[in-house]
Amino acid sequence: MTAPAKSVPSKPQSKKSGRALRNNLTAYSFIAPNFIGFCVFTLVPMVFAIALSLCSWDGAHPIEFVGLKNFADLLGDHGFKNAFVNTIVYCVGTVPLTLVCSLGLAMLLNQKVKLRNFFRTVSFFPYVASLVAVAAVWNMIFSPSMGLVNMVLSSLGVENLPRWAAGKDTAMITVILFSVWKNMGYYMVIYLAGLQGTNPSLEEAAALDGANKWHIFWHITLPQLRPTTFFVTITLTIASFKVYDQMYMITQGGPGDATMTLVYDIYNTAFVNTPKYGYASAEAMVLFAMVLIITLIQFKGSSNNN
Repeated sequence: MTAPAKSVPSKPQSKKSGRALRNNLTAYSFIAPNFIGFCVFTLVPMVFAIALSLCSWDGAHPIEFVGLKNFADLLGDHGFKNAFVNTIVYCVGTVPLTLVCSLGLAMLLNQKVKLRNFFRTVSFFPYVASLVAVAAVWNMIFSPSMGLVNMVLSSLGVENLPRWAAGKDTAMITVILFSVWKNMGYYMVIYLAGLQGTNPSLEEAAALDGANKWHIFWHITLPQLRPTTFFVTITLTIASFKVYDQMYMITQGGPGDATMTLVYDIYNTAFVNTPKYGYASAEAMVLFAMVLIITLIQFKGSSNNN
């Protein structure tokens, strides 16, 4: 009996496989620079930070493995607890206020009003302007002694003028107001894009049925903006937990530790005071866990609403 002849791949199939290989290599060549950059500057430092959070290291002596000691020490660290609370307060104060202001501004500038494009540009300008410049202007406006705000309040008969960034009770309020003013123009643009995607026929039908503007906004427009609101909320929450530059430019974490946030405390622990890279990495892991948990809760809530 003769053995069955082996099948020989045809030339068209080999050409197809060679073309597919070249296409894959071309695609990978476009992805490779970004992927390599992600691995070198993001993934590897993240893995190293996780490992370092279980160690003690000051940068001068050998790394010493201490297990969960850094995390145990955080429980009794008054500075960390204060930074943790300040971060929560800043987030709770900034996120809802920025949402309301940016949505209200978007609703207003989505109407056919005179100089609409001009006001859109003016509203967006603080976001793109230099943080150093706008922070300097903000400090001058809210100066306790010669600031424009306190001069207006004094002319209105207010006696106990607030000290704003210089006062321990008002410093956090000052930074929150600054953050809302600087960032609401960016989120206004996002809401404007969301408003352009709503269905105007639904609003017209509701108006014909006798619904007023508030009912139309609450029951028609706002539900259609739910994906946009979810995106803005997630972005704002993560940015609020990572806040550092506003605190540094406005209050330097003071007065005292009134505006010391987690990222600012991590920076001081790692680079300003006696270096404690392992301890700072443990603080960073706590911050990462907070952001992850809150993001997952928001994703869960969004999926339930849908």
